[in-house]
Amino acid sequence: MLRVAALVHWGLFRPCTGLSVRMSSSGVAQKGILANRVAVVTGSTDGIGLAIARRLAQDGAHVVVSSRKQQNVDRAVAMLQGEGLSVTGTVCHVGKAEDRERLVAKALEHSGSVDFLVCNAGVNPLVGSTLGASEKVWDKKGAVILISSIAAYIPHVELGAYNVSKTALLGLTRTLSLELAPRNIRVNCLVPGIIDTDFSKVLHKNKALWTSLNENLGLQRIGQPEDCAGLVSFLCSSDASYISGENIAVAGFSSRL
Repeated sequence: MLRVAALVHWGLFRPCTGLSVRMSSSGVAQKGILANRVAVVTGSTDGIGLAIARRLAQDGAHVVVSSRKQQNVDRAVAMLQGEGLSVTGTVCHVGKAEDRERLVAKALEHSGSVDFLVCNAGVNPLVGSTLGASEKVWDKKGAVILISSIAAYIPHVELGAYNVSKTALLGLTRTLSLELAPRNIRVNCLVPGIIDTDFSKVLHKNKALWTSLNENLGLQRIGQPEDCAGLVSFLCSSDASYISGENIAVAGFSSRL
């Protein structure tokens, strides 16, 4: 699981200033609600992560994408830059401290700080304080978006430990939002339903499981990665400046009262 605190506590965030238009280091003019912002998205070379990276960049942010394999990073960066978007990338296995440090360094190359951290890679439970003991300098404002799963609300035996890890993220969202509130850093969580990605293929192949899951879908269709991307962009924007500690499902139905 992504060591969320390890990425957060390094003093990544800076004070937010007025939205503006600028030229990024890649030479792409940044316009939109997230212009003049920098976002780091882990696990972002395919599926939901890639869709989120694309949407944040379309809305003006400079986005640093990452995944465990260099060829995947190269492919995603080439694709997004080919669409005229301001994107860079680096290899990052979020379970390795040296890779996390490389990811942070890559992000800081652009403008010296990071506004948004989207944790789309898998996560393990954190032990002890979620911020750790070696907290460095913090600035005033930013946003952290965690990615859970509808399995947190509707667990299935077939998904085993996945259910547990995604349920833990709901609590982590609430806890981090309280700890970071004094620094005006917001923490929210996207809870995707069944989304059409390579990961979800294992669900489609299990007819009994898919039938059971499909019974809950109010909209009676499988979700697309792009269905998730807009919410993440909104949560990063100033329009969501009074929203924190929320776990928001994008699943075609409501999983709660």
